[in-house]
Amino acid sequence: MRSKLRLLGALLIAAGALTLAWAGLVWQWQDPFTYLSNLYEQRQLAASYDAEAGRFSGGPLSSSSTTSESATTAPSFDAVREGLRREARRYRAGLGPGDPLGRLEIPKIGVTQIVVNGTDTETLKKGPGRHLETFLPGEGELVYVAGHRTTYGAPFSDIDQLQAGDLIRFGLPYATYEYAVTGHRIVPATYVQALETKGVEQLALQACWPRFFASHRIIVYAKPVSVRPNGAPSIELATSRADG
Repeated sequence: MRSKLRLLGALLIAAGALTLAWAGLVWQWQDPFTYLSNLYEQRQLAASYDAEAGRFSGGPLSSSSTTSESATTAPSFDAVREGLRREARRYRAGLGPGDPLGRLEIPKIGVTQIVVNGTDTETLKKGPGRHLETFLPGEGELVYVAGHRTTYGAPFSDIDQLQAGDLIRFGLPYATYEYAVTGHRIVPATYVQALETKGVEQLALQACWPRFFASHRIIVYAKPVSVRPNGAPSIELATSRADG
């Protein structure tokens, strides 16, 4: 009887040690099993997105790069911006729930992820998701992207480390946008006002706060500073008349 009790005690101690080790691994890094699942999903999404981006025809400069006076006249900034807005709206209209829509890069925290369309539970397992009530880069409105912090690749595990001025790139089939972080705030999970657009271009990245809890959200905000339309030079937005 004593030997059985000693064996049971040893097993309980081992189980406790493994549980602590697992918690430490997830705390310091992330859940390795859902990481592998997300890695596979991201590879599939990247291939699908690259193929779709290659098929996306047209362009913001194609219909506004000439005038009646000269076929070689460069488009004005306003013409380029309006062309990008049209392309963004057209692209968004063709997206379905769960579709890959763009490539998000955050150099400060080592993130490169394909963003998916939607924020439901299954979609967020694939990668960061754009909330369907918000917009795409170039539309001059709120672009709201949510992501996990501890599971499924944990793409936003370190967004609390982002500081004002840190750069974020968002590549889409029609253009690549560069944003600069302006700040962050913590809000309750029920704070639906975070999804309200202010009528200016703004990128918001959202994750749970604090880690392992879902009572609050951390939202990192960024403003556009430049855009590179596909097939055209980069345009600085910080000193232009661009929204935001």
